Amino acid sequence: MYRVLLVDDENMLLDSLEIILSVNDMEIIGKAHEGHEALDILKTTECDIALVDLNMKGMGGIELIGHVKRMYPEIRILVLTTFYDDKNITDAISNGADGYLLKDSGKDAILGAVSQLMSGISVLDPKVMSRLTALMSKNTQTNLYDEMTDREREIAVLLADGLTNRQIADKLFISEGTVKNYISSIYDKTGIHDRVKLVVALSGK
Repeated sequence: MYRVLLVDDENMLLDSLEIILSVNDMEIIGKAHEGHEALDILKTTECDIALVDLNMKGMGGIELIGHVKRMYPEIRILVLTTFYDDKNITDAISNGADGYLLKDSGKDAILGAVSQLMSGISVLDPKVMSRLTALMSKNTQTNLYDEMTDREREIAVLLADGLTNRQIADKLFISEGTVKNYISSIYDKTGIHDRVKLVVALSGK
């Protein structure tokens, strides 16, 4: 059973999410209306994943994501918002968001996103992926694969397909530690040191 924190300034949405997640065997450990309130809850309660809106009175979602990732790096964060402009997307991901979904995605998409994130797979709404891909294509002038070894290219392709480190290791019959070492090398060669941004950049090539 996943322990979920909900952070949004709309009471109706908080209540709806609580019902949807609770009937699907998830424990709602708290509901917060802004970042400070969310951090107070996390001081006393264990959490697996937080669903976070971005624009809230008080401490907004972008700032909250940064605090949570520094203080509780094991907590997964799914942005759930109506905004998908370039700045909100890049700021959220740069601060450590593991997934980014729009509020109109629907119940099944939200449940699927939680499950994927808890399995170590990043989740991006198709509209968000489109914006990010355009951004990365604009900012990346060289082919990302050029400097990679054959094995690094192989792992990069699997990364772009959304596989976790464990899944890549099993597929290539190598250890998970070896996969991590290759990914570190890929980070250095591409200059992209964020998994979600790397996946988007690789997918756009």
